[in-house]
Amino acid sequence: MAGGEVSMCTPAFVSRVVQSRWFVVFASIVVMAASGSTYIFALYSKVLRSKLGYNQQTLNTLSFFKDLGTNVGIVSGLVQQVAPPWAVLLIGAGMNLAGYLMIYLALTGRTAEPPVWLMCLYICVGANALTFSNTSALVVCVKNFPESRGIVIGLLKSFVGLSGAIYTQLYLAIYGDDASSLVLLVAWLPAAFNLLCVYTIRVLPYLRRLDGGKPYSKPFYHFLYLSIVLAAYLLVMIIVQKQVHFSHAAYVVGATVLLLILFSPVGVVVREEYKAACQLEQSLQQPPAIAVEEPTTSAEKKKADDDDESPPLCGGGGVTGCVSNMFKPPALGEDYSIMQALVSVEMIVLFVISVFGIGGTLTAIDNMAQIGQSLGYPAKSINTFVSLISIWNYAGRAGAGYISEFLLHRYRFPRPLVLTAVLLVSCIGHLLIAFGVPQSLYAASVIIGFCFGAQWPLLFAIISEVFGLKYYSSLFNFGSAASPAGAYVLNVIVAGRLYDAEAAKQHGGHAVVGDKICKGVNCFKHAFLIITAVTFGGVLVSLILVWRTRNFYRGDIYAKFKVAPAATTDASSDGGGVEMVEGTEASAPEEKSKKKKEVVNEDLY
Repeated sequence: MAGGEVSMCTPAFVSRVVQSRWFVVFASIVVMAASGSTYIFALYSKVLRSKLGYNQQTLNTLSFFKDLGTNVGIVSGLVQQVAPPWAVLLIGAGMNLAGYLMIYLALTGRTAEPPVWLMCLYICVGANALTFSNTSALVVCVKNFPESRGIVIGLLKSFVGLSGAIYTQLYLAIYGDDASSLVLLVAWLPAAFNLLCVYTIRVLPYLRRLDGGKPYSKPFYHFLYLSIVLAAYLLVMIIVQKQVHFSHAAYVVGATVLLLILFSPVGVVVREEYKAACQLEQSLQQPPAIAVEEPTTSAEKKKADDDDESPPLCGGGGVTGCVSNMFKPPALGEDYSIMQALVSVEMIVLFVISVFGIGGTLTAIDNMAQIGQSLGYPAKSINTFVSLISIWNYAGRAGAGYISEFLLHRYRFPRPLVLTAVLLVSCIGHLLIAFGVPQSLYAASVIIGFCFGAQWPLLFAIISEVFGLKYYSSLFNFGSAASPAGAYVLNVIVAGRLYDAEAAKQHGGHAVVGDKICKGVNCFKHAFLIITAVTFGGVLVSLILVWRTRNFYRGDIYAKFKVAPAATTDASSDGGGVEMVEGTEASAPEEKSKKKKEVVNEDLY
């Protein structure tokens, strides 16, 4: 068309949009928005108690297996290494549908009442399905945008944080206040979203920029603004629904607006592709630039082929070579093998942080209702700040991703130090709970929710930066696998037992049964003093990671994703002079980058 204009009402343009890398981000947002069903266990746990006759101990057991399935995604990570993303999404869809559908059938009496161990298996399988969705969407987007990985992880994980509030609005609109039907929604909605996006979430070429250029991240900020609108809308709905009685029609209208906001990021994708198509049309009307490439010698070509070989899972060389290479890791930022990463000091430190930091905040979140009850807050206030934790969780995930990326690019501020700061701030929230400062639980819920959300994108981004992207799908799942252990020890063994002991003391020394509860500051005081001490220990341990990675973060950690400046690249075109390439290579000397203008490393994917 004249003037470089492109028609958007053509099959070719629609195909371009659906096949673009920005559409991959949009599809991943949709998948992640349905991946937080584990956060709404409290909404249907009461119906499990009433219809299946479970006591509190049995519900706690089910909750533990739910958390176990949610956080232990090692299998999904290994599958992602050998299978395409669409296969991982399909496996996740099948597991989610099977696990939660069996729970729904048991609740509605359509099957014989299953034994407790089988219900634990059902909920563990259903929860573990979400790790397949998360792994596929997160890993693909990080590989598509390696220079914006902090932003990508923060954005996608923030939608997981909002997922619980999204589910609440949708189930009220579709089924009304029917907790059994909520389980049915949890069964089919993630599976439907996975099937909807199954062929659009895939690794695509990315723009490798020139040295000195800036990564193009403007659309990510537009996605962020839309997510803020969604979070603000959910916040308003939560508050209004606590104050005003809603009819079913009002819930339907509210859910419709919610879906429109949720799917609105597709407008950002369409605009970006329209701009790119117009620029392409304009460039086709100009004489092409002449590129001169120095010939590659056979020795250099052989070396490049050797570099392209992926690192073995345990270093190679059989059992002896595996054990030997485990303790000979490459430089930070290069592609570690799985075993090299797992035995490294950096990964051990991240394990400790996951146990101490995430385990402590998860304990506070799981017990927030009981904490409010023991401190004498009215039921209305307890319901409000428990519901709002998902909003602060979202704020922590999005804020940590975007802010840490800004600090890293602008000031070379190390991401592990941001994680240390988050752990330190969470200690304040734990202390407010421990000492029961009057009217401080609102502030404590904000701090705990924010810090819990912030730890995830920081943890995942650090793993991708320190250990490389080759085995990222497995390594970030290993990194998060330690949190259930921390949650079990701090929640069940520490907080649970100390609460029961205090409650028994208040009831004449007899074991607490039925609805007898603990009242007063002492119910959780000792538990959260212990959690504060453990979390502060995590702060001290995290300083080891800060010290060991200080030189790595002082340099340009994304240097491997750049093409050195050369006259062969037409930098006058829009975008600041970038080349479209299909992968990345480990950091090479500057002399080599001058001889080799375009490097493709298929092993990254």
